[in-house]
Amino acid sequence: QVQLVESGGGVVQAGGSLRLSCAVSGRALINYNMAWFRQAPGKEREAVATISRDGSITSYADSVKGRFTISRDDAKNTVYLQMNSLEPEDTAVYYCKATPIAGNVYWGQGTQVTVSS
Repeated sequence: QVQLVESGGGVVQAGGSLRLSCAVSGRALINYNMAWFRQAPGKEREAVATISRDGSITSYADSVKGRFTISRDDAKNTVYLQMNSLEPEDTAVYYCKATPIAGNVYWGQGTQVTVSS
């Protein structure tokens, strides 16, 4: 059974930084394309950043380009989201998603990020 556990969320002032982690267990991380999503109250879940299985390709939502960085450490079976220059609009629950070439997609339970103005 594959499990994803996010951590690193919290409350931070605008302009501050946080680093989210997503620890994957049950199968090697190399098998998955990984992504971070977020969902703010009353809004749909949206993709924030993605990273390919080999880490060579990344993509970002326009709203976070230049501020957020996604990375992966396959030796630690962990994916990260470094978030800098945080804005109140970044307040949301952040979710980690694992997508294999074939088979089930997995989601974590989410971690709350709150940015105060």
